[in-house]
Amino acid sequence: QAQLVESGGGLVQAGGSLRLSCAASGGSFRSYTMGWFRQAPGTERQFVASIMWSGGSTDYVDSVKGRFTISRDNAKNTIYLQMNSLKPEDTAVYYCGAGSYNSRWRGNYGYWGQGTQVTVSS
Repeated sequence: QAQLVESGGGLVQAGGSLRLSCAASGGSFRSYTMGWFRQAPGTERQFVASIMWSGGSTDYVDSVKGRFTISRDNAKNTIYLQMNSLKPEDTAVYYCGAGSYNSRWRGNYGYWGQGTQVTVSS
């Protein structure tokens, strides 16, 4: 059964860094786009970044460009989100998703992990 498992969240001070991981198993995601989304309390799940597993093309929401980097490790079937210069407004539950197309649309992503909490204190 296809499964995505996130890890790496935690509490960090503003200006600090975290690296999130998303391990994929039980299915072949090599033709998929892998995305990171985040959801703060009372808001909808929003696109953060994506990477095409085949080819490595990336996309970022403007608010994280220059601070976050998405990458993949084919051998480990794992996607990463390196987050630097974190701000309090980055506080959210971060979710990893797998989608059929290269898209920012949440509905494109049919597989989701359980989420990992990121809290940035000021």
